[in-house]
Amino acid sequence: MTGRFITPLDRYIAGEFTRIFGVTIMGFPVLVFVIDLVDNLRKYQEKHLTAKALALSYLYWIPDTLFMILPAAVLFSTVFSIGTFTRYSEITAAKASGISFYRFITPILVMALFAMGLDLVFSEVAPPANAERLKLLAGTQTGTDDDRYNFAFASEQGRTYRIYSLNVKGKQVSNIEIEERAGPKKPGLLIAAQQGDWNQKTGWRLKQGTLHVLPNETADLAFTFDSLSDRRLRETPQELRASEREPSEMRFAELTRFIKVLERSGAEVNTLKVERMLKIAIPVTCLIIALFGAPLATSSQRGGAAYGIAVSLATTVFFLVLIQLTKAIGGKGLMPPEMAAWIPNLLVGTFAIILMARVRT
Repeated sequence: MTGRFITPLDRYIAGEFTRIFGVTIMGFPVLVFVIDLVDNLRKYQEKHLTAKALALSYLYWIPDTLFMILPAAVLFSTVFSIGTFTRYSEITAAKASGISFYRFITPILVMALFAMGLDLVFSEVAPPANAERLKLLAGTQTGTDDDRYNFAFASEQGRTYRIYSLNVKGKQVSNIEIEERAGPKKPGLLIAAQQGDWNQKTGWRLKQGTLHVLPNETADLAFTFDSLSDRRLRETPQELRASEREPSEMRFAELTRFIKVLERSGAEVNTLKVERMLKIAIPVTCLIIALFGAPLATSSQRGGAAYGIAVSLATTVFFLVLIQLTKAIGGKGLMPPEMAAWIPNLLVGTFAIILMARVRT
């Protein structure tokens, strides 16, 4: 049954694409790492990074690098494989046998879909690896990254936490104040504690503090306590530290929660919303860029490999510029940030449709 759908020609086309794709995804990261090393070698020496730490930082950088370069790898593989088929008249022979250009490139589109799924995986694998890389490049694996001082945090329930110090690794806070404003049918609350400890099962336990119940603007009922479990204090130490993390360190769901926290605090989050949507838009680019590159590569018969390299590099640079433009437009609120993240795909996709319509099938 499978043989009716997967022909020897399909396997040949997919094999040619995979060969170029494999070389590209192995070569591109090396090129990126060499450029980064040349640009930042002095900075790394000033931080006294060991060769082992530097090598490990590049190892952690692989998922994020692959996440960004997979669309370019798909483009290179599409342009070079189609260009080869064109130069050796294999596409012409296929058309003479009754195989349309659209059917001919189907294996390439299937491989592009596979690359898209792989890129979605890298978008989730890369953030924790990026966090470890940033620790290494900071010159420590346990430094100030685990601490946060003198900050406020707005919870999902509308409460405000003011915390003097947070130790993420030790799962502790000191000098914490929790304020909950009064509502039409509930009094206001103010909890002040000297210390708090986090347990995965029981949550936060506050110690040595005072609970103030504020039924109105003038009344204040105060109760001291040695230990208090506040079930509405649900945020983990990692979530309380959220505002000190970079978007590249957070998965899609984590970044979504982070954005909600900042929105409740009144912070500007448009750029973060663009970053979040790019975690989906960039993998989808793998398919769109294949649709763009396939018809474009059919005109490479005279230009040969030089034409393929020029087209691929120019398109890659153009796409990277569009991503930066996307962040600027969405970040400044000139259009909805989620829509702005799709601008590169919309533009490239429009060109792809035009080129596909003009191909002689």
